[in-house]
Amino acid sequence: MKKYLITVKGISYEVEVEEIKGAADSKRVEAPAPAAEVKPIAPASEVKPAAPKPSAAVSEGKNSVTSPMPGTILKVNVKVGDSVKKGAVLMILEAMKMENEIMAPNDAVVASVAVSEGASVSTGDVLVAFN
Repeated sequence: MKKYLITVKGISYEVEVEEIKGAADSKRVEAPAPAAEVKPIAPASEVKPAAPKPSAAVSEGKNSVTSPMPGTILKVNVKVGDSVKKGAVLMILEAMKMENEIMAPNDAVVASVAVSEGASVSTGDVLVAFN
């Protein structure tokens, strides 16, 4: 087993990887060459980016915390008007059967909480807005 420290979007993860030796090393499979050149359906100038999802019921604060991944909110630890310190656990997000702590990025006052316990969220959904 080899241990690695991997950082994704500023969050560090410690992972263990097992190296497998034997039959798999001796069999090398080459991917086939592409048969034809792929051409875009529409010119790049005509492609329009998707409009950002409106976050209804969330008052706009100076900053907010968004969901880093899709999942279900297990527990909400804050309510509107609460004063939080940097690193305080705002809520618990369950994703892929793991509980992830969503923490405050800095000292602030909660302006709005956009989710409730049991709610399903997608990546980028606003969870909490701050003043």
